Amino acid sequence: MNASNRVLHGLPKRLVSDALLDEAAAIEASNKAAESNIPLAQYLVENQALSAYQVANVTAHEFGVPLFDLSSLDISACPKNVVDSKLLRKHLALPLALKASRLQIAVIDPTNHHVINDIRFQVGTAVEPIVVEYDKLKTALDAYIEDNEQDMGSALGTMDDSQLDAIDIDDGSSSNDQAITADEDDAPIVRFVNKLLLDAIKKGSSDIHFEPYETSYRVRFRTDGILEEIAKPPANLGSRLAARLKVMSKMDISERRIPQDGRIKMRLSERRAIDFRVNSLPTQYGEKIVLRILDPTSAQLGIEALGYEDDQQEAYLETLHQPQGMILVTGPTGSGKTVSLYTGLNILNTAERNLSTAEDPIEINLEGINQVQMNAKVGLTFSEALRAFLRQDPDVIMVGEIRDLETAEISIKAAQTGHLVLSTLHTNSAPETLTRLLNMGVPAFNVATSVSLIIAQRLARRLCKSCKVPATDIPESILIEEGFEVLGIPLNEIEINKPVGCNKCANGYKGRVGIYEVLKVTPSVAKMIMEGGNSLEIAEQAKKEGFRTLRQSALRKAAEGIISLEETNRVTRD
Repeated sequence: MNASNRVLHGLPKRLVSDALLDEAAAIEASNKAAESNIPLAQYLVENQALSAYQVANVTAHEFGVPLFDLSSLDISACPKNVVDSKLLRKHLALPLALKASRLQIAVIDPTNHHVINDIRFQVGTAVEPIVVEYDKLKTALDAYIEDNEQDMGSALGTMDDSQLDAIDIDDGSSSNDQAITADEDDAPIVRFVNKLLLDAIKKGSSDIHFEPYETSYRVRFRTDGILEEIAKPPANLGSRLAARLKVMSKMDISERRIPQDGRIKMRLSERRAIDFRVNSLPTQYGEKIVLRILDPTSAQLGIEALGYEDDQQEAYLETLHQPQGMILVTGPTGSGKTVSLYTGLNILNTAERNLSTAEDPIEINLEGINQVQMNAKVGLTFSEALRAFLRQDPDVIMVGEIRDLETAEISIKAAQTGHLVLSTLHTNSAPETLTRLLNMGVPAFNVATSVSLIIAQRLARRLCKSCKVPATDIPESILIEEGFEVLGIPLNEIEINKPVGCNKCANGYKGRVGIYEVLKVTPSVAKMIMEGGNSLEIAEQAKKEGFRTLRQSALRKAAEGIISLEETNRVTRD
């Protein structure tokens, strides 16, 4: 056996022995798949090294697992609501059948025990992997999730009054959580509030606003980043609605003069719960209540679901696996910074690493990570938490936000002494983040030697796949004016899509996708920082090394038909 054979095992070795790949190609494919953190089967098919059937057939024979043709599957017959959709999409898995307490799952890699264990933990039953073809699995999974979401929406919409009265609200106050109920006078308010919460979940909204005015009252949902008025209850119900929400979130209902914070946990089923972060604010005509919807499954998204382009994703993953340095994520409130950080933390969250986070507030609870809630009243600030972390043998530290020089200096010290540090800053672009640190008073040498990667991001609304149509009325002169020439794609080959609207979306949009600029602090960029370069000079140097601005990344998404030109301009106006 030669040296090449000694490093091959499992599927790569079988592909070589079956003469489907030579040894060098098998080794390269294995390494590239590992670097991209995707299954080898997926890498081979996406890079057209082998057909989906060839890979699935060899995989099934090599590991003695059944091979199933998904083209014969009736999606409606698959078990519904047994595994969360986001977990299925993250792991590229599809429930096929539930038989005698054993769940059959369609996968492309039956040896990925992390996938099997995650699903088994959620469903509480044994899991049997079934090998399928990658391309057919992607298509079937999209259809299954869409069918599942429609079923869930229908179920929520048909709840009767008695069910709406007794939604299970877990306040964490006892081990035997009971549904919060109300007396007969409050029953309509209970039903109204519960229905609004369920409607917001069903729509995929991120926030709910309850707003009192002098002669009116309104409720708005923020969906895909846009606020929309949902209801206008009578103004005289405002105080009762506020009281109900404060009871649910364990606030002091007698205190109406100062802002308060609370939390609601709504159990939709034995396997799924949604958290709401609640804030009350005294206004001129009553208390405005805003609920932020925190779906724990959003923290389980794989990095491939966030919208990074291939080179940007590779840069993020490469930096995440460095033993030390600093990764900064920047952007306005609501731009998805927390999900980007949590996704990175989940990739790093293994038994071999000690991870600690300082957050204000803790958005989503992450198993296996030591999360600390900031409390300025007792002196627990970001800087104090960081000092404590450094005495607790950390490997990875996440700081919710670098707000002052003290926190910045401790974070940089940690990054320089063998720790990986992740944090956020509020700046408009990646190059501006470097100058912001310098303006805060951090020495240029420390910035240049500690910051490894900066990600600036925005969230743009995705065009609905079911109803988007080509925008045939855009002349080339407009494409040039918008900046599409910089993409290097012939203008006559660019096909911009536009929204239409159908019963599956909101005005032609459904869901959101990240728009990113990823700046690696290379030796040349570090040198420019040391020499006092400003953000524009740093950006020009980075562009020579492949850096793309937010605008350029958004234009690429538009050219690929993912977002509209209007959305491109909304989120990345120059």
